[in-house]
Amino acid sequence: MEPNGHSRLRRRDHLVQENGDPDLSCSIDELDPWTAWAYKPRTISFLFVGACFLIWASGALDPESNKSGDLVTSVKRGVWAMIAVFLTYCLLQAPSTVLTRPHPAVWRLVHGMAVVYLVALTFLLFQTRDDARQFMKFLHPDLGVELPERSYGADCRIYIPENPSSRFKNVYETLFDEFVLAHILGWWGKAILIRNQPLLWVLSTGFEFMELTFRHMLPNFNECWWDSIILDIFTCNWFGIWAGVHTVRYFDGRTYEWVGISRQPNIIGKVKRTLGQFTPAQWDKDEWHPLLGPWRFIQVLSLCIVFLTVELNTFFLKFCLWIPPRNPVIVYRLILWWLIAIPTIREYNLYLQDRYYLILSLSISDMYIQCQNILTIFLFPFQ
Repeated sequence: MEPNGHSRLRRRDHLVQENGDPDLSCSIDELDPWTAWAYKPRTISFLFVGACFLIWASGALDPESNKSGDLVTSVKRGVWAMIAVFLTYCLLQAPSTVLTRPHPAVWRLVHGMAVVYLVALTFLLFQTRDDARQFMKFLHPDLGVELPERSYGADCRIYIPENPSSRFKNVYETLFDEFVLAHILGWWGKAILIRNQPLLWVLSTGFEFMELTFRHMLPNFNECWWDSIILDIFTCNWFGIWAGVHTVRYFDGRTYEWVGISRQPNIIGKVKRTLGQFTPAQWDKDEWHPLLGPWRFIQVLSLCIVFLTVELNTFFLKFCLWIPPRNPVIVYRLILWWLIAIPTIREYNLYLQDRYYLILSLSISDMYIQCQNILTIFLFPFQ
């Protein structure tokens, strides 16, 4: 017979192999004493504190103060409370990803936000076009108003002699457009995700073809040739890819030898180690090898199709639901999608490199991305 300690250790190893949970693969004893408390389960404590907070926030302790409130305000508060409870549950109990920095709970929280986004999009799918647009007012008061038609290809002249105030008006307006900064930051973030320069250029060129394909449906895609080729591909996209590739090379060239905070010799070292918690624990190269074989080519091509579909969905949702480009809802959605894509693309690449990594690579976050793309395509008739 085995001692109880050995049997528990064997059961824990079996759970690691079965569930692929990185938290279980690391013993609490191996963590730094200063941070070991953050990796211990606090389910009961969170349950007690959360229940107390919900009772206070609901107004149950002061029922007289809620009598004067309107129905819309109470419904909004109730919906946000439901989302908060669900995200707290995901923070504690959702499946972990391959990422451990700054803490596995952060990526479990991202997982929960992805579920909330999918549920909200499913709700919009069952609404009419006008009702869906008016529903967006609950997210931001400026929404629900029809957007003016804006085309970038109405006048493609670079030099306008009849305009004495600004003979290069078309170029100036395009250079100082909000999409210029969005292109640069977007491709910087994509370069960090993909980590493969040839594949990034395929995506960059592919999206320009997508604009040409759907320019009859979306006014924003109606661009001049110099805007699409020179400014987009060879200026904004190039600079974003260049900056992202150099960021990848910086992290790839570092030596990752982590020492606990308590073992740092001075205050400066402790501060640097604390800030380093928000950087990757290690940096693995993503080897895509699309020409390795027919099946690998299809797998990488599928990634490109999903990537381009997600980008296309941003513009179609913006157009269908009347969301201006500078509205915070657009920014929050892009940030959320970037956070979702970080573990998803990492797990997909690990799956391509090692098929025994099936448990983590087919995570629920991957299925959420696929479902979101399918659901958004059904929203296309809203235009």
